[in-house]
Amino acid sequence: MSPMRTAYGTLRGVARGPSAQQLLGPLDLLVDGPVRFGDRVPERGPGVYVVETTEPSREAPLDHGAIRAWLERVPTLRLDGERPEPSELARRLAAFWIPDTPVLFIGSAPRSIAGRIAAQHATALGSRRPYPGAYWLRTLRDAGRWRVWWARTEAVEEYADALMSAFAQAVSPEAVAGLPAGTPVLPFGNLGSLTGERRDHGLTGASTDEEAPPDRLAGLSAAARLAPSRRRAAAGSTGARTATRRPAGARSTRPAPAPTDLSAEGLARLQAELEDRRNVERPQVIARVAAARALGDLRENADYEAARNEQSFLEGRIRSLEALIASARIIRATGAPEARLGSRVIVEVDGGRHSFELVGSTEADPAAGRISDRSPVGKALMGGRAGDEVAVRLPSGEVRYRIIEVA
Repeated sequence: MSPMRTAYGTLRGVARGPSAQQLLGPLDLLVDGPVRFGDRVPERGPGVYVVETTEPSREAPLDHGAIRAWLERVPTLRLDGERPEPSELARRLAAFWIPDTPVLFIGSAPRSIAGRIAAQHATALGSRRPYPGAYWLRTLRDAGRWRVWWARTEAVEEYADALMSAFAQAVSPEAVAGLPAGTPVLPFGNLGSLTGERRDHGLTGASTDEEAPPDRLAGLSAAARLAPSRRRAAAGSTGARTATRRPAGARSTRPAPAPTDLSAEGLARLQAELEDRRNVERPQVIARVAAARALGDLRENADYEAARNEQSFLEGRIRSLEALIASARIIRATGAPEARLGSRVIVEVDGGRHSFELVGSTEADPAAGRISDRSPVGKALMGGRAGDEVAVRLPSGEVRYRIIEVA
C-alpha cells in the first residue's frame, strides 16, 4: 500500500474535520506556512494551498452584513430562480457548513501560489476579478483568524485532486449528516471538485463584471494590494499583453454569445447528449479517476493521467453543450415560398432528386440530409424558390441544382 493511501486511512479516525497539515502532510511534498490569510506568501511558484480557521465552529460564522451588501451590489443574484431575502440566502449557505472543520478551502495555483492567494484575497464578494475562487469565504466573518499553508508542485491538478479526496475521506459521517442530500463533501469555500462534482446550491447570477470597490481594497495588506499590479508590470516588461482595468461601475464590453440556430429536433438531440454525459459518462469517468488515483504515486501513474485526460475532454464537451443549449434559437419552417433556415428543399441534380433540410452549422449532418446554411450548397439554396436554378462551385467543378419544392 502506498504511503498516501496509508495516510488517508489514518485520517478517518479524526474526531473533528481534518486540519491543513493533516491533509498536506501525507502527500510527500515540502509543506510551508502558515501565514495569515491576506499577508504576503513568499512562494512564487506553482502548487497547492489550504485555507483554514484557527477556531472551527459548530455553526457557520456567517457575516450577515456582507450577505446583505452582496444582494444590494448584485441585482442579478437568484436563489432557486427567485430573488432571496438576506435571511433566506444565509440559511442556504449555512446548510453547506460542515461543523467543527478547520479547513475552509483547498486551492490550486498553476503559476504562482503567492499571486493566486493575493488575487483571491483582493476579490470582493460579488466580483469576478481578479480571481473569484472561493467567493463563499467572503460570506464568513473572522477572516483574521484564517491562515494559509501551501506546498510547491508542478503536478497542481493531481495534488489538488488528492487533497480534495483526502478531505472527503477524513470528515466523519456525523459531521456531514446534515448536508443536503447528494451533496459532495467539500470544504465550505469549494463549490466543486476537479473530478466534476458540483454543489447544487441553487445560486445563479452571483457576480458582476465590476472590479472590487476602492473601500474593499483599502483594508488589504500591502502585499495583497500590490501583487496584481506587480504581475501586470512583470508581464509588460517581457512584452506580454496586459489587461486593462475597467472603471468600477462600467458595463462589460464583452459581446454576448452568438445565438445557436437549432431545430426543435436538434435541440432535443443536444439535450439528450448532455443528459447522458452528465448522468452516465461523468460518474463512470469519476470512478475511473478514483480507481487510478488509488494505485499510488500520482506523478508516475499512467492510468491516472489517461483517466484525467478523458475527464478533461468530457467536461469540455459538457460545457460546450451547456453553452449551445443556453444560446439556442429554435428555427421552424415558416411556409414561406423561399428557402430559409428550417426549410426542407427538394432539388434535382444530374437527373436525380435529393431532399435537404437547411439547418445551422451545429446540427449539420450531410449524410442525414441536414446541410448548413454556411455550406456552399446551403448558401446557394438560401432564398431560392421552386423553379429556380442555382449553381454551386465545388472542388470537382460547377454543379447546377434546380429547386423543385420548398417546404
